[in-house]
Amino acid sequence: METNMDSTVGDDSQADVLLQGEAPAACSNLFLDLVGEVALSLDSEGLSWKSVGSRNDQDGSSCLGIIPLCKTESEIKLSDIYAVEFNNRNVIHLRNGTGGRKHSDQQSEIYGFTVHGFQRSKTKSCIWVLAAYTFGHRDLQTCQMWVHQINASLNMERGRPKSLLVFVHPTSGKRNGCRIWETVAPIFSRAKVKTKVIVTERAGHASDVMASFTNRELSSYDGVVTVGGDGFFGEVLNGFLSSRHKPPYPPHPKDVSCSVVNGGSESNEAADRNEDLSPLLSSSLHNRPAGFSNFRSSGDSSNTGQDPEFAIPNEWFRFGLIPAGSTDAIVICITGARDPVTSALQIVLGKRVRLDIAQVVRWKTSSTSKDEPSVVKYAASFAGYGFYGDVITESEKYRWMGPKRYDYAGTKVFLRHRTYEAEIGYLDINLDKTNRSSLPPKKPERVVCRANCNICATKPMSSTEIPDFGSKESRWLTTKGRFISVGAAVISCRNSRAPDGLVADAHLSDGFLELILIKDCPLPHYLWHLTQLAKKGGNPLNFDFVEHHKTPAFTFTSSGSKESVWNLDGEIFRAHQLSAQVFRGLVSLFASGPEI
Repeated sequence: METNMDSTVGDDSQADVLLQGEAPAACSNLFLDLVGEVALSLDSEGLSWKSVGSRNDQDGSSCLGIIPLCKTESEIKLSDIYAVEFNNRNVIHLRNGTGGRKHSDQQSEIYGFTVHGFQRSKTKSCIWVLAAYTFGHRDLQTCQMWVHQINASLNMERGRPKSLLVFVHPTSGKRNGCRIWETVAPIFSRAKVKTKVIVTERAGHASDVMASFTNRELSSYDGVVTVGGDGFFGEVLNGFLSSRHKPPYPPHPKDVSCSVVNGGSESNEAADRNEDLSPLLSSSLHNRPAGFSNFRSSGDSSNTGQDPEFAIPNEWFRFGLIPAGSTDAIVICITGARDPVTSALQIVLGKRVRLDIAQVVRWKTSSTSKDEPSVVKYAASFAGYGFYGDVITESEKYRWMGPKRYDYAGTKVFLRHRTYEAEIGYLDINLDKTNRSSLPPKKPERVVCRANCNICATKPMSSTEIPDFGSKESRWLTTKGRFISVGAAVISCRNSRAPDGLVADAHLSDGFLELILIKDCPLPHYLWHLTQLAKKGGNPLNFDFVEHHKTPAFTFTSSGSKESVWNLDGEIFRAHQLSAQVFRGLVSLFASGPEI
């Protein structure tokens, strides 16, 4: 489905002036629906209006000769306006009254136009509410002139999309993906954004379509919008990156274990004595710009990982998410709300944030399988093993329950209280010695990611690099034992069950994974940990059995013979042995960040 909208044609000379530079001041007396006669002004900042006239002013200068009920003054910024529509003959409600007498309503059919924008909700945090202001005048040309001037000013707003590819998951969450798209589609139509809508018919459909697009075809769009959940966005993201992003692989777990001195974090004294040997890799690796460039590559040696026709990262091409899933953690983290209208408005207004993406390479599916990178996946929110993998596996048996299946499956898995033996390696970064203004501050201070975040504001790296940490500020460490869960969060993963997320001060684009290791512990202690996760302002990391590390990369090897299952952005991913690395700001999103 493609949507095309034609601009209203008016006074070309006015538009030419507007398009050549800053919008000139314009002012006319018009009638504002449900308010009365106002003096409407347009400048480079936006529209503003102020009530005119009084009970003693009846000299006929009013555009309708009607006395307003009361004096009001208001405004709307151009950055908050997403459309203006000419209404031809429009019914305007005229309110009139004097002193303490009850007002009366009148109606008049005149020419008019409607300015579409938004207001921030006064009762719900981060929610954007649709707002429409209908102005009228008896003169047709006056209304057409205003529509043309406002449209010309909106055309000077940078970053707004003109053409989008939309994927709709019809059975995501509560199976209302199509209904949610129908609810927000008028916003795109009013904003004159062309949309090609694809309703998926099977698992993997969206990924296959994205992978089949040539770079030239994809460049005809300003971005891709998904209507679904976190897993559906992950499917589209993997289809996009699988054929376009070819960086070197992260290190193999065997490479890491050979590089660690005396067992890493299990031998802190040895690590302290050898701090000058960091990063505890071969000296030939020092000062390599990509950090892991000596390791295995996901392409041939001549592949630079950069398509000449489609650069990654790409500042202009962005992804948009309209929530229709079971959890929608990504949307909550990038907009602050799980609201389709808020997401749609941030898309058509061209908001932009960058997002870290984790690359996960599976070396072995099982303990007996061949050692080779058979599958490469990308994650935008979370990768979890143990408890998390068991919950996603168990929940598949109860898909008929909808989103409630996760609560039911989680309870069953919790009561089993299983643990798993594994070895985890991670790149330990000395945040005190690393001189990077974008790094998070040292604990205990917590800086929550929000709109205009200073930590996320720095420029992302090239598509083939992971963070280039100095040799004295990083080292590989390993830990081995029995774990209830192993989790790596790309973002905070805030959701309805964990209002602060897994890690409250995780950021959208800081170049770090939040590695969380839950070691074997009594069931009541683990319940206490989960209770803290579910509590606003809780501290789920403040337990002796919880390890938390900010790291750009980690490796994992299961020590058991049973099948190892990971939860990768809400999808099942089987891996006995894997490596993961994060790419800072690899993709851009249509979002402003949470306003908290």
